[in-house]
Amino acid sequence: MFFLDPLSHALAAIAAAAHAALTSLGANPASGATWVLCIAGVVAAVRVALLPLAVHAVRLAHTSARARPQLTALDKKYRNRKDPDSMRAYMDERRRIAAEHNVPRLGCLPLLLQLPIWLALYHVIAAVAAGVAVGAMNPALVASLGAASLFGVPLAGRGYLGADLAHFAVVAGLAGAAALLSFVTQKYLAGTNTLLTDLPEAMTRIQQMAPAILAVGVLVTGGVVPVALLVYWVCNTAWTLGQSAVVWRWFPTPGSPAAIRGQA
Repeated sequence: MFFLDPLSHALAAIAAAAHAALTSLGANPASGATWVLCIAGVVAAVRVALLPLAVHAVRLAHTSARARPQLTALDKKYRNRKDPDSMRAYMDERRRIAAEHNVPRLGCLPLLLQLPIWLALYHVIAAVAAGVAVGAMNPALVASLGAASLFGVPLAGRGYLGADLAHFAVVAGLAGAAALLSFVTQKYLAGTNTLLTDLPEAMTRIQQMAPAILAVGVLVTGGVVPVALLVYWVCNTAWTLGQSAVVWRWFPTPGSPAAIRGQA
C-alpha cells in the first residue's frame, strides 16, 4: 500500500521520537515497558491530532438529530412521488432543512479521512513487529522492539499458544481487555448515544448486535496478530472509551437514550 507511505513514515517518526525521548529520560531502550509507552505515545499523538474530526462528528450527530423529524416527514410526503418536478422540490426542501439546522454539506466525508491514518498505523506496528524497518523506525529500532518482551512474552510474538502458560495469559489478557473496552464503549456509550428511531428493523438489530460482534472479532484476531498490535488495540480502545464517555456525559445526541437520561 504505497499510497500510505507518507503517513506510515510520519507515524514511524513519532514512534522513534517517543523512544528517543523515553531513553533520554533514563528508560531502558530495549525494555518492553519502554516500547509499550512508545505505542501509547503514538496512539495519543494520533488521537489528539484527530480531535477536530471527533468534534465534527459530535456536531454532525447533533445537527442531524435536530433535522431528522423534518427529514422523516419530508420522506413520507414524497415517498410515492417520482416525477421530475416532485424530485426537484424534494431536493430543494432537503437543502432548506439542512441549511436551517446547519447540517454540514460535506457530511461524513471529513470522518472518512481517518481511515488512511488507521490503516497506516496498523501497517507500521504490524510491519515493525514483523521485523521490517519503516522510515525512522530503522533496523536497529526494529531489532530492539523485536527483542523486547512484556511479562516474558515477545512483543513480536503471535498466537494464544506459546512456550508456557504465561504466554497465553498475556495474549489472552490483552485481547480480552481490548474486547471488553470495545464492548463497553459500543454497548453502553456509543449505542445509547445513537438514535435508532425510524430505522428499519434489520438495521436496528445489526446496531444492537454490533458490540458483541466486534468484541468476538477482537478475541479471534487476537490469536494471530503480534502482541505489539494488541497493546495498540488496548491503548486505542481505552482512549475511545474515555472520549465516548465525555461525549455521552456532556454532549449527548439530542433525543438519544443518553440525552433522555441526562434530562431526567
